[in-house]
Amino acid sequence: MSIIGCDVHTRYQVVAWIDEETGEIKVRRLEHAGEEVGKFYAQLPRGTVVGIEATFPALWFERLLAELGHELWVGDAAHIRASEVRLQKTDARDAEHILDLLRTGRFPRIWVPSMEERDLRQLLVHRMKLVRARTQVKNQLHALAISQGLCRKGKLWSAKGRAELEKLALLPWAARRRKELLEWLDQLDEQVRELDRAVEEAGRARPNVALLRTHPGVGTVAALAYVLSVGPVARFPRSGKLVSYWGLNPREHSSGGHQRLGSISKQGNTMMCWLLVEAAQTAARLDPQLRRTYQRLKSRRSSGVAKVAIARRLAIRLYWMLRTRHNYAQLVHMSGSPSSAVVPPQAESKL
Repeated sequence: MSIIGCDVHTRYQVVAWIDEETGEIKVRRLEHAGEEVGKFYAQLPRGTVVGIEATFPALWFERLLAELGHELWVGDAAHIRASEVRLQKTDARDAEHILDLLRTGRFPRIWVPSMEERDLRQLLVHRMKLVRARTQVKNQLHALAISQGLCRKGKLWSAKGRAELEKLALLPWAARRRKELLEWLDQLDEQVRELDRAVEEAGRARPNVALLRTHPGVGTVAALAYVLSVGPVARFPRSGKLVSYWGLNPREHSSGGHQRLGSISKQGNTMMCWLLVEAAQTAARLDPQLRRTYQRLKSRRSSGVAKVAIARRLAIRLYWMLRTRHNYAQLVHMSGSPSSAVVPPQAESKL
């Protein structure tokens, strides 16, 4: 089996392989512009394993290898870098290091979602960006209204509130800004509604999405993002692994019998964390146990800390719903209360 260690960049890549005749490690730089990359991999035997770090999406490279019959392995970039003891870092050294990890069976291969799943992720990312842009437009219009003495908070976006906003007597440039912001808001509303319909259609095709939606506060967007981010739930042996995967676990620096915990690591998917926090705020209003926990943490710490803590608990609950294949009502019935539905004893005993 042929093995290639590859350090991929945006405009070029550096590859390392072992010459079968001499046993010498060879290194070569391939420019992405032109046909150099295609010609190099076309001369390799089918089934060649190409190892790269998990960096930016290189879909074109993945398609090229699939067409040529090669196998692409993606490795955890942090683990790959941590396994290199040298302080010198070059593209050639990185390619040789990946090659060595592949040869010795130490390559930290990670799960890679399918093309369809990655495309659905783009749908969710695009929706998130549009929602945030719409929020910025609303904030500008709200500030414009407040400057004229019109303070309606959320009622500003009702039919009556908008009519009052449009009737405000403004100077020429302020009036133009209001007009263009309202047009942009209408356009964003229509685009978000169109994406919401696409999300609903994609969610109906996945049973796991319907299962997670049974939890109070979890909608189609959050459920679909959760399913696409988790992938096969069996790859996480326990809920703590998943929480750490999304960066919702606290930073820790413990030594000599002293434990020091800090803020959350934020090393995970930012979109998923944002959606979990948004869903947690609704779940804290609908679920009695989460509401009590939120109020207690809010009074002791702050609302921000409480929201993140509820998001972490919600992520754990959804994890166990996928592991046990029980909906929210069944978990509550099995445990006797929503508070115990986080870790079902029957599921914990199987681990």
